[in-house]
Amino acid sequence: MSRWPAALALIGSLLTLAACGPAGAGHQDKLVVTGSSTVAPLMAEIGKRYESLQGVRVDVQTGGSSRGIADARQGLADIGMVSRALGDAESDLAGFAIARDGICLIVHRDNPVAELDERQTIDVFTGKIRRWSAVGGGDAPITVVNKAQGRSTLELFLSHYRLEAEDIAASVIIGDNQQGIKTVAGNPDAVGYVSIGAAETAAENGVPIRLLPMDGVAASRESVRDGTFPLSRPLTLVVRGEPSPRARELIDFARSPAVHDLVRELSFVPLGS
Repeated sequence: MSRWPAALALIGSLLTLAACGPAGAGHQDKLVVTGSSTVAPLMAEIGKRYESLQGVRVDVQTGGSSRGIADARQGLADIGMVSRALGDAESDLAGFAIARDGICLIVHRDNPVAELDERQTIDVFTGKIRRWSAVGGGDAPITVVNKAQGRSTLELFLSHYRLEAEDIAASVIIGDNQQGIKTVAGNPDAVGYVSIGAAETAAENGVPIRLLPMDGVAASRESVRDGTFPLSRPLTLVVRGEPSPRARELIDFARSPAVHDLVRELSFVPLGS
């Protein structure tokens, strides 16, 4: 019988740990934010500023928008990050936009092709067009760089061009935007699609890529800001149920003018600008 008090104490300790959860949601001194690799650099900077003001650690982890959705649903993160709007199948989650971004095609700087129209883009990415000469470029095979499953950039690209994942004839599969930019910068015959903010910043810093216009509209932060670029998206924080007071405070801070300078520095468009 003497073992029962110790056993009950152990059960109580385990229940307390379970209540806190892997994300540390029960702790007021730490918030875990996971998901989109597009949103993560911005949230890392916002988190640093929030930490300096509130003394609360913000742990930002990447893994793609699908991870942000899954972790928010399962309670593995206090907040998920998604680089798109929530869909109908995600009505169990609440989304809070913190900035806007666009998605554009990129090619190597030395590629002479000025633009791909919708039909050409579809034919290139589905393998119907396999050489650059068919769209005004040199006589070289096209290297199609595609995003991995679970990336919201892929989902938006497929939705915009009314394609299915299995339609894409990919030569290379990449994860985050920086991998896509690096791949195209290192291959004069490659074409891919990435965040406009990430691509424009890379090009401004001398990375040998070029952003292709879409429907005659230049791919730029300005065209995202004025709403003229055809393929843009909100960068979104997501939670399931009522967020903790600390999580709610961080979300409100991430949506406030107090971080608009960080949004611009990370090459995105602030809300309300």
